[in-house]
Amino acid sequence: MSENAWSFAETSGHLSGTDLTGWRVEATDGHIGKVDKHSDEVGDAYLVVDTGMWIFGKEVLLPASTVTRVDLVEQAVYVDRTKEQIKAAPEFHSDKHLADQQYREEIGIYYRTGGPFGGTPA
Repeated sequence: MSENAWSFAETSGHLSGTDLTGWRVEATDGHIGKVDKHSDEVGDAYLVVDTGMWIFGKEVLLPASTVTRVDLVEQAVYVDRTKEQIKAAPEFHSDKHLADQQYREEIGIYYRTGGPFGGTPA
């Protein structure tokens, strides 16, 4: 994961201005959901992923640095986390968390350390 959790890696293939809404999201071990919202803002980029029925309709906030590849042809976004890591992420509610800096810091820490599954800090 890049040093700034809230930025897309240059190697991801993400093109600023591309509307990712509705695109498939793939974890390292399979399909996780679709992009409900996203931000391209430099230093504040993220995906809100609707996991649908997979984990009871939970939405999750993924920092842009979790994105490893954006496939423009297949309209798919690939992330460097497993389904279980995403499922175990802190719960997200857009109406109360999207502008909450403390929540964003919690999310950044969760993904930098790999959540409950370990990992190395960025």
